[in-house]
Amino acid sequence: MKEISSGVTAAKGFRAAGLRAGIKAGKTNKDMAMIYSEAPAVCAGTFTRNIVKAAPVLWDKKVVEEEGRAQAVVINSGIANACTGEEGYENCAKEAEKAASLLGIGKREVLVCSTGVIGMQLDMDVVGKGIEMLVPAMKADVQSAADAAEAILTTDTHKKEIAVQCEIGGQTVVVGGMSKGSGMIHPNMGTMLAFVTSDAAIEQPLLQEILREEVEDTFNMISVDGDTSTNDTCLVLCNGMAGNDILTRDSEGLSAFREALHTVLEYLAKQIAGDGEGCTRLFEVTCHGAATKEEAKKISKAVVCSSLTKAAVFGKDANWGRILCAMGYSGASFDPEAVDIILESGEGSLVIVKDGIAADYSEETATKILSGNPVKAILDVHNGKEEATAWGCDLTYEYVKINADYRS
Repeated sequence: MKEISSGVTAAKGFRAAGLRAGIKAGKTNKDMAMIYSEAPAVCAGTFTRNIVKAAPVLWDKKVVEEEGRAQAVVINSGIANACTGEEGYENCAKEAEKAASLLGIGKREVLVCSTGVIGMQLDMDVVGKGIEMLVPAMKADVQSAADAAEAILTTDTHKKEIAVQCEIGGQTVVVGGMSKGSGMIHPNMGTMLAFVTSDAAIEQPLLQEILREEVEDTFNMISVDGDTSTNDTCLVLCNGMAGNDILTRDSEGLSAFREALHTVLEYLAKQIAGDGEGCTRLFEVTCHGAATKEEAKKISKAVVCSSLTKAAVFGKDANWGRILCAMGYSGASFDPEAVDIILESGEGSLVIVKDGIAADYSEETATKILSGNPVKAILDVHNGKEEATAWGCDLTYEYVKINADYRS
């Protein structure tokens, strides 16, 4: 497997575009994107478990669960189309119908996604004109993928995209993706928005199963602020144009596809965590020596979610008591007197806790290590053989500033 340039257009048969439609007046950013597969594609998705679900989430869940195939995705940023009632859902149908008529496909083959301010209705005249511009603008090149990745951003500071290729049954298979997310990030299914395209041929139920499993160790292991969005959506489309034999549970090439998908999802997840609103560095926490994988996840996620620990990382303060405290309320079982904690970055590595008490370390060295990016905390509870990694970021003054005036 190797990384290649581009994102959602890297796989055969996929085109994309991103441009400014004018979703929110007074702005200048690109705010609508489209992804299109030349051939019908099986699709899989994971969605927010927040009880309050945006209209596009309800539309996409229905398409994935009842159809299991799609050819296009329409995305807008700026307005989330969440908490918009029946009108919001009807607007999703209008979007799908408009795109379908221009692309010559069925309405139920169009997925729609939105991100932005909750509670506002979309201006369907603007959305419709945006779709009319997107369809002829779509191309299969690197720039078009980049334009699409840029158009889905809100408070993100940069676009997030990746593509990798692998060999399956003598055929080159590509998996590419793009995502957005910077705030309201505490996924409980997938991420804020993520889109993965592949030319692999695979059974739809198997794709859905693999996606759910891989999301658990990638997007579901990141947190920026502890808020699970109303719009969280992760979609995967596979159009089979690579020409490989259809992947089934018994296929030899399944592990290669799964590794490629995991690589794309983990990269996008880390990009989101490292671009948390106002953050200055990615914070990675790995728990070793847990009795079960679930216990390792609880511990690592508790630390990465701790506001006090995140603030300490921002302040470059090796306040290990906050780490141990978060481990203790995680719900996992371990002996506090058997815990080791190591801090690592490009600036070096340092043991700060040994057997549950402070090690003999230099605060100056610790501060230097905490100045790196990313910063890693390695926790060993010496209670088993399982491990897990979670990703987050530091908590800064800028986070409050961004979210104090987000709607304006």
